[in-house]
Amino acid sequence: MEDNNNNNNNNNNNNNNNNNNNGVDSINEQRTHAPLLNPTTIPSGDQTVWADVSSLLVSASSDLQDGELICGENFNLFAAMSALEIMDPKMDSGIVCKYYSVDEAIEDGAAPVPLSMNKTVDVHCIIDVMDHLLACEATWHKGHSLAQTIFSCIYLLRPDRTSSHALLSSYCTVVRATCNAVISVVSDTRTHEEEDLFTITSGLPLKKDGDEKCLSMLNVLEETVTRQLHACKSPSHKKKSIEDIEPLQTNLDLEERYCKSVLCRLRFRKHFYHVLVCLRRAQGRGLDLARKHIASCLTELNNILKTEGFLRSNRKYGMCENATEDITTASGCQPVGFDSTLNTRLSAPTPPRAIKLFSWKKAVEYFEKLLRDLDVVCSHPTDSSFEGVLRFVVEFQKLQPDLVARSHLQLLLVQDGKFYGRDSMFTVICKAAAVPEMTKNLDIQKNESFVHLGQLAITLLKILCTNAAWQRRQLGKVLQDWRILHMQLELALRKEFEENPVTSIDENLFLKMYNHILNWIEEQTYWIAFRFLILGFELELYSPSEYCMVYWYIYIILIKLAEKLHLRMTTSSETGKRKGKKKKDSMKDLSKDPSITPGVLLLHCHIYLAEGLTLMIAALRNEHGVFQCRGPFNTEQERFIQHFEHLQKACIPDHVSYYSFRDYTDHAQFDTLVMCNYFKEAQRIAKELRSSFSNDTNKLAELRHLELVAEHNGIALNLVSRLGSLDPSLKVSFEFNHHSHFATAVVKRS
Repeated sequence: MEDNNNNNNNNNNNNNNNNNNNGVDSINEQRTHAPLLNPTTIPSGDQTVWADVSSLLVSASSDLQDGELICGENFNLFAAMSALEIMDPKMDSGIVCKYYSVDEAIEDGAAPVPLSMNKTVDVHCIIDVMDHLLACEATWHKGHSLAQTIFSCIYLLRPDRTSSHALLSSYCTVVRATCNAVISVVSDTRTHEEEDLFTITSGLPLKKDGDEKCLSMLNVLEETVTRQLHACKSPSHKKKSIEDIEPLQTNLDLEERYCKSVLCRLRFRKHFYHVLVCLRRAQGRGLDLARKHIASCLTELNNILKTEGFLRSNRKYGMCENATEDITTASGCQPVGFDSTLNTRLSAPTPPRAIKLFSWKKAVEYFEKLLRDLDVVCSHPTDSSFEGVLRFVVEFQKLQPDLVARSHLQLLLVQDGKFYGRDSMFTVICKAAAVPEMTKNLDIQKNESFVHLGQLAITLLKILCTNAAWQRRQLGKVLQDWRILHMQLELALRKEFEENPVTSIDENLFLKMYNHILNWIEEQTYWIAFRFLILGFELELYSPSEYCMVYWYIYIILIKLAEKLHLRMTTSSETGKRKGKKKKDSMKDLSKDPSITPGVLLLHCHIYLAEGLTLMIAALRNEHGVFQCRGPFNTEQERFIQHFEHLQKACIPDHVSYYSFRDYTDHAQFDTLVMCNYFKEAQRIAKELRSSFSNDTNKLAELRHLELVAEHNGIALNLVSRLGSLDPSLKVSFEFNHHSHFATAVVKRS
């Protein structure tokens, strides 16, 4: 108890110090550790301007309740992830223990074997243990530790105790084997860094001799219960069943329902373990079989849900609760054999406070979603191109898959440094860049820069399989690597060409490969930059006053991306070449050319929307004084640097700065914007592209969303341009009700 008080006192003292130290702040982000100092007494540099925010802090603290956080334009939850939250089980330590050891819990009768001397009660207790373990497993998958979830089960901590109880022993064995399989795939893909507690075993008995035989044990047990189920269904065989097969419990009227309740849980475990094993087979060879087991898992989960009514109506032991959202068993009873605080002193890395487990129904819902996500992974063809895989991963991330599903996706895409475990990255890149077939046999692929390029492509796939926050951070960091590699590869190819004279035919092939590879690298660089920017909307990193600069940057990135994609398409085949077209022609002029591919046209639709939103917000700022970047701490230029620092350091694109943005937007007016009608042009392109993507449901849905954004923004633009100066009560806001990163303007009277 003394340790707990000391920890909490230290936390409170730290928080008090932090509150005092924030009494005065500076625009150049200098910090002082003196409480509420007079700004005139604080040493400062030549450019330092101090502002006293004590009254603001006092006012804010008086309005805040426990668990609330100030969310300002430049300070949100994402920026406060390192803050300490008192009583959070992952961040604040405290000691609350009922038992100080597993032996003490066993001696107190916390985990009896058998669970009850009454066989009917015993099987009911075992079903509750199964359900509670399912809730623990789902909670573990969401980022909590093994010690506080699955290994809060005393039967798992002392596996030898259950050896005399076949049903309980088999179930615990397959749970351990499943945990090992999940930890293995998450560790191999290194996605566990997102949830640092996920793979920590804390010395717990995660492996036991004989666990590899879990499926054979389950099969024997399933066969026994199935025989009993068939026997008790036939009245003429009831007597025989008692003599030949030991029933699960003594009440023959309930035997069929109990058999079904046990069977669906055993079968779910068996099929789920098969899914994990099949997904690990090399080169995707087990995907078809995995899909069959996934379908069986979903069927058994549905059967498990159907047992709730029966189990609730026949609960005959222990502490049972009323129907609430927090119960972890189908019967609503507290399971025996669990203590959530048991491992507090056994595993130092584990946060000591007890956590809140998933409810039983939430756990079933979690596994249903996990299985459907894994089914999507299995359904993707393994002969897809690199570009097709990038599109698939982006679409898959829209399903918001959890860690386990994303780990299996990464394991499928990258195995032993190869694409799908079979194709070298040099071959994949040459195919993606439309490199002539004859050049693939050149020794240039042994060049260090080409090896590095393959590693970067693999890294990109791995990054895209992480969660949105990690993905954005890593994409920002990797941008400079792609940019630098482009320059290194350009120098390496020139050096190779100069040091190894070739014939005129070889020279032509060499130059083709040279241009194709470099153009592809630039295309990927701009695609990464675009992905980096739009993830900011998903993570809610942009305030409405910053939308203008964000859409402007998206606009210029998309222009470059469309150029590189168009160049690759036109040089990949002779039919795509257009004679007499000047290189300096605008990409927006090309959008009306019938030879432009649907992929490039779709980018043009995005370009018109981004440009239209940029200029509409700029016009609102210029003519109505709204959506201005104002605040006591950060100027608009400082925010520009904060949001686009990674792109600016990598010079993506070249010669783009905050002053470029100001020059582009300072003179935006509604009269000019209405005449240009960017939204109408975007709507036209989206409609025309429907026929091109008639067989692609994802693309059709995207086009429909783009049409809605363009249509509503066009209406809002016309309304504001006609009535804005005459009706000061008109208020404009932006919502993402039609598209994830293209906002829709909403005009209302205040």
